[in-house]
Amino acid sequence: MSCADADDQLWSISPKGKVTILLKDYQGHKFNGPNDVWVRPDEGIYITDPYYQRDYWTRKQPDLDGQKLYFLAKGKAPAVMVDDKFVRPNGIIGTPDGKTLYVADIGDNKTYRYDINKDGTLTNRTLFIAMGCDGMTIDEHGNIYMCGKGVTIVNPKGEKIGHIDIDEPWTANICFGGKNKDVLFITASKAVYTFKMNVKGVD
Repeated sequence: MSCADADDQLWSISPKGKVTILLKDYQGHKFNGPNDVWVRPDEGIYITDPYYQRDYWTRKQPDLDGQKLYFLAKGKAPAVMVDDKFVRPNGIIGTPDGKTLYVADIGDNKTYRYDINKDGTLTNRTLFIAMGCDGMTIDEHGNIYMCGKGVTIVNPKGEKIGHIDIDEPWTANICFGGKNKDVLFITASKAVYTFKMNVKGVD
């Protein structure tokens, strides 16, 4: 899955490099620039769509009114808007049971938790932590890893329980990988970092 913001689209890329365009617009308007996605167990996709003016774009302003969260059901384009109450949504992750979604509003320095409904809609929007972030991931205990200034680790209650210091200005994306999903991969301003963990990821 790729947020192809050079084209303001959402792509699926096969292991052989074949690109399938899943989304190219919303109601005839260009997306702001799909930024992050989470694929739930039934293959429905949640997409954050903030607006960051890129120097390689020819356009100089958004085509949509607002920066929002969208849901794309498996094989059911077009996408539907599921929350519009953001300044600038960015990082997103869900629980492996498909019941809970976390979305960071980096523009308002907050992260929200939702209950996920089968039809893709969201209910019970609650403040998870007064902190925004870039990329996010989750471990087997439900702890959330939030990128930005290093990596902040937050337990399911929204309490900070740890921090991974990275000697760079910014960390942008994060995931667990490796054969046993116990290696943490972090992309930062100038390099990619890996950490062998005592916990495993589930995303």
